[in-house]
Amino acid sequence: MAGLAVLAGTLAALGQEPFGLWWVALPGYALLVWLVANRRGAGWLALIGGAAHFALALNWITEPFLVDAAAYAWMIPFAVVFLSFGLALFWMAAAMVATRLPRPALAFALTLTAAEMLRGHVLTGFPWALPGHIWFHAPVIQTASLFGGYGLTLLTLLAAAGLSRLRIVPMAGAALLVAAAWGLGIRDLSQPDPAPRDVTLRLIQPNAEQALKWDPALAQTHFDLLMRLTAEGPLRDLTIWPETALPYSLDLHPEIFGMIGGVGHNAPVAIGAQRMDGDLAWNSLTVIAPDGAEAARYDKAHLVPFGEYIPAGDVMFRLFGVRAFASQAGAGYSAGPGPRVVDLGQKLGKVLPLICYEAVFPQDVRAAPDRADWMLQITNDAWFGSLTGPFQHAALARLRAIEMGLPLVRVGNTGVTAVYDARGRTIASLPFQTEGALDVTLPGARPPTPYARFGETPVLVLLAGLSLALIRPRHRRVA
Repeated sequence: MAGLAVLAGTLAALGQEPFGLWWVALPGYALLVWLVANRRGAGWLALIGGAAHFALALNWITEPFLVDAAAYAWMIPFAVVFLSFGLALFWMAAAMVATRLPRPALAFALTLTAAEMLRGHVLTGFPWALPGHIWFHAPVIQTASLFGGYGLTLLTLLAAAGLSRLRIVPMAGAALLVAAAWGLGIRDLSQPDPAPRDVTLRLIQPNAEQALKWDPALAQTHFDLLMRLTAEGPLRDLTIWPETALPYSLDLHPEIFGMIGGVGHNAPVAIGAQRMDGDLAWNSLTVIAPDGAEAARYDKAHLVPFGEYIPAGDVMFRLFGVRAFASQAGAGYSAGPGPRVVDLGQKLGKVLPLICYEAVFPQDVRAAPDRADWMLQITNDAWFGSLTGPFQHAALARLRAIEMGLPLVRVGNTGVTAVYDARGRTIASLPFQTEGALDVTLPGARPPTPYARFGETPVLVLLAGLSLALIRPRHRRVA
């Protein structure tokens, strides 16, 4: 049975990007549901299957430790085991609850959906590699505009529960559920697209190798490349650099404001940069006006644990020299005040900035106090290699565009640099791991989607209703 659990988790993981094999992943989830429904050692089998799933789907977790292999490579086995089995504990808990309820196959679909929603919030959350993320290569993904990624997870697991029964009626029900979502997706894609905005953007992809990105001897070379790519090309309304692209601290080199503002073709330049105030540092997006003034700034609010900050970081840094991977100042970055929409003027409109990891969290996007005209994600995915991590990260950004009905501009150090329309389709992109610039017209926004208006409420109501129907006692008729 343990071998079948490993097989189930492995098959399920093949639905994640860049594999995208939903027709393999769905039977994988069905096999896991079948194992849990048999009740024998269900919790342990779910733990094993979940660990196999996360070990494959999140294999990119090893990459940050290889940037400075001499110092950190020894941590790789611990990171893989801790992350895979730690996340699989949510699956284990879901299975243990499900086997105590009637109809354990259906119950597991409900409890695992609830567990995945918890996983997206507990301990700052990590809603990566959800079951609902297997549909990026199918029209089904468009139903995220109705009920989001967690709704897609519930749909996926309900279909898997039907397939696991190995009977005509529940299997037919599973097929009809997927077909209905498929049809809704096709219908949505056939609707007229909103008119593009009269805005031209230049996206800069410097392709700086992570191991060399902060080398002081190469700082001027990196800066000169960014300046050259900004100065070249036709007129544009905004130029955008990726996360922490600037190899200097803005606060220590104020002359840089005027230098960058002067090469943007009389248009603002949005840059990813580290800024400092005494011993504190922030991972920021700064918009520099043509005259060198700071037009706007956003400080990243949702930080990556151990990547950008260490719990009890000041003590750990002072006593042991332990620091977050990404931070170049002290123990780690400080968190900004939270999501916000930045008004860039009448032509550019209102933008919701997202720095790297923040695009993973639908709750952060919906927490913005105003509705934006478009979303901007700057990121440095050079930390995560070239096989899976950057492509999964980009797919999650696409999902935010579908959910909110807003175009999303994504600018990465090594890629994926791309523009997605309000239905998550790729409008333009740069080749991965290449140096270059992309000039593109900003797509238009859709009206607020049902998910943008109601968030997770429909999924929670549906989970509650199905759970009540599941546990409601059946009354026998008395003759």
